[in-house]
Amino acid sequence: MTTLRVLDRDVAVSSLDRVLYPATGTTKAEVIDYYVRVAHVLLPHVAGRPVTLHRFPEGVGGPHFFQTRTPPHPPWVRTARMAYERSGKTFESPVLDDLPSLVWAGNLSTVEIHPFLGLAEAQERPLVMVFDLDPGPPAGLREACEVALRVRERLDADGLAAYAKTSGAKGIHVYVPLRDATYDATKGYAKRLAAALARETPERVVDRMTRSLRPGKVLVDWSQNDRGKSTVAPYSLRALRVPTVSMPVPWDAVERADAEELTYDPQRALDTVAAEGDRFAGVLSLSSAACPDARS
Repeated sequence: MTTLRVLDRDVAVSSLDRVLYPATGTTKAEVIDYYVRVAHVLLPHVAGRPVTLHRFPEGVGGPHFFQTRTPPHPPWVRTARMAYERSGKTFESPVLDDLPSLVWAGNLSTVEIHPFLGLAEAQERPLVMVFDLDPGPPAGLREACEVALRVRERLDADGLAAYAKTSGAKGIHVYVPLRDATYDATKGYAKRLAAALARETPERVVDRMTRSLRPGKVLVDWSQNDRGKSTVAPYSLRALRVPTVSMPVPWDAVERADAEELTYDPQRALDTVAAEGDRFAGVLSLSSAACPDARS
């Protein structure tokens, strides 16, 4: 066990030489180092929100689990009470407000960070609407990009700003910042948009989760727009064979749909952030119009 001084906190860390990505030999220390170096652009998209920690105690090839209930933690790691009326469940979730909390999460072999869509103090109000575009093989990243552009076109027609990021694998995520939205409204809007795209091109788009319907098509997953769902954060690592990043990308890169251009390892992500700053800063501005059927 080692103690790191992170800002004004002492953070206990251990097993820093544990290999979390066997294919590249990437250790837990290197994962934590990445999160420290990207924290200035990642934390604004995570702070204040409950998160789900995707943990890999034996590395990405071993057992893993999503942890929404806060594990044992120092008193300075904030938590948020999560309560769901339908299930009656109530529990505390971690909130990664600052760099010490982020390092604490990394020490738990957290590879991926999945924030919820609303703030801890206003969980009933999503800050964004999300479209998760997930291609089913043999469809891939190029097909996901094609559908992302169609989603953007429809959002633009409704006066809604859209921002894209890679999933870190073969998918694309489209985010829409909103004011005064509700989950009923955002989920309803996203569902109708997905259904319209599926009707227009049923050979390319599917709006239902049924696995047998998905080969060769892009699933427009509208169901992420739910109070009980969390989505991988921009700049989060992904737990693939080698380390990749869920990276914000400009729309002209989506238009080119070049897999190499849209694939980011941690170093390329850090280099891009150093050169360009936070490509997802617009999502934080909440400057978009209200969702057409989400006005309070």
